[in-house]
Amino acid sequence: MKRREAIALVAGALGAVPGSFLPRTALAQSPTTAASTPPVNVLEFEPLARQRLSHAVWDYVAQGAADEHTLRRNREAFDAIRLRPRVLVDVSAVDTRLELFGQKLEFPILLAPVAAQGRIHGGAEPEAARGARAAGATIVISTFASSKIEDIARAAPGRAWFQLYVHRDRTVTRDLVQRAEAAGCTALCITVDTPVNPMRDREKRLAVRPPYTGPSSGGRVSPIYADALDPTVTWETVAWIRSFAKTPVLLKGVLSPDDARRAASEGLSGLIVSNHGGRNLDTTPPTIEALPAVAEAVQERIALLLDSGVRRGTDIVKALALGARAVLIGRPYLWGLAVDGAAGVQRVVDILRDELETAMALCGAPRLDKINRLLIWPER
Repeated sequence: MKRREAIALVAGALGAVPGSFLPRTALAQSPTTAASTPPVNVLEFEPLARQRLSHAVWDYVAQGAADEHTLRRNREAFDAIRLRPRVLVDVSAVDTRLELFGQKLEFPILLAPVAAQGRIHGGAEPEAARGARAAGATIVISTFASSKIEDIARAAPGRAWFQLYVHRDRTVTRDLVQRAEAAGCTALCITVDTPVNPMRDREKRLAVRPPYTGPSSGGRVSPIYADALDPTVTWETVAWIRSFAKTPVLLKGVLSPDDARRAASEGLSGLIVSNHGGRNLDTTPPTIEALPAVAEAVQERIALLLDSGVRRGTDIVKALALGARAVLIGRPYLWGLAVDGAAGVQRVVDILRDELETAMALCGAPRLDKINRLLIWPER
């Protein structure tokens, strides 16, 4: 593949990623159709989004890996954690502001990178970015976005990060990073948990056919490899990217305390504790269960963020109490995008922000620095 063709393949043009080679099915209904009864929480967006999307697109968004144990456990684990509120605290003013990597955020909620959003809404990622901007949130742009990096970043000026899949052609990888920086992205998140294609049963039923790259053991052509994913990425690759990246560099997809400890010793700016929304390796722990050990390993030497399973303001409090500085949401804002475009995305973020402030006040934690493990009810 020539360099120019590779650049066109990623970060623009189509969003050609393993799993986005779906049949070009139309939306089941107009994504801007207003709900007769507006959702009052994030979970109420889910059935509305399902009604508006084709079966193929819905399955692609909703699916997890293999038997989807991790997908389910991401939610169950949050629900199993109980809060221990404190009372008789002045909560007349609740402050959710924080600073991450020199950037001031109004609240600890970011929009996770999601590929090929053009299949969910005609406005694609720029539409989601406009919703994020209206809500005051930062959006992380996927390497495999349906729209160009520049168009997405322009829709959310000063509120965009970039997520990188390392390309086999290192020149393409360098160009992507520099292109994102030139567009105004202020942090770089390297996804490190996807060196090969995951086993997703729903994807197989949709007849997704990622481009295979060659033989594996025994000389057979293996379905686990794809041109868009590089199985040779190592710590040395990360060091190489950091040598020319001008923005803070985070690793996305870390669950092991040993990996977290090494990332801290290597001088990374941050980690995103993530199991890819349950979409990659099934039977891994829920991220909220993995977080405490990762936090213990890094000892606040680098910033921790968390994704996968966040649906309520109380989830955010739990994540912050167990060591995260902020959380990322994925499917929830896609539901909002499907239901009502940018306005739906804004509403999803606004709901979570309202719930976060309420939970903080009822826990007796009027500032983010007052959220700690003492707010988690101890297990028996």
